[in-house]
Amino acid sequence: MSLIKISLSMLALCLVSVQAARFDIVNQCSYTVWPAATPSGGGRQLNSGQTWPLDIPAGTSSGRVWGRTGCSFDGSGRGSCQTGDCGGALSCSLSGQPPLTLAEFTLNGGNNLDYINLSVIDGFNVPMQFSSTSNGCNVVLNCRESSCPDAYQNPNQNEKVHSCPGGTNYKVVFCP
Repeated sequence: MSLIKISLSMLALCLVSVQAARFDIVNQCSYTVWPAATPSGGGRQLNSGQTWPLDIPAGTSSGRVWGRTGCSFDGSGRGSCQTGDCGGALSCSLSGQPPLTLAEFTLNGGNNLDYINLSVIDGFNVPMQFSSTSNGCNVVLNCRESSCPDAYQNPNQNEKVHSCPGGTNYKVVFCP
């Protein structure tokens, strides 16, 4: 009986160490942006000055956040965007169409680290900043124009990925 209690206690400790990450998605643009997040975030309208707090589960790999512009949706969440459109859905379940500035991440990947980067491989549509906000990690990546030095310009650049301890929180700012 005590072996079962010890095993359950150890399992609980392991689960506590693998935490979801809070992503605060902020629109500082003078115009409305429709941020999207995959695989588990969906999407929504974000007017100038608004913030969308989003909890992303630990263990999420190949995650993406991007801004969509020039969108129009009906009451059922169907419509289209001029940039970053994801199959005409307000709540995205697949990646957006170019051009789109991407914040990419893997949470609690190898060695219990989060891996983050910016990418303009699929084009540039909205200025973006992607930064860590906790765990003593001080990564700040900026992309204010299509030739931004903090972002992947082509798929063969390995030096653009940064790491933070697993369980770190992040902020994505449009028009920093």
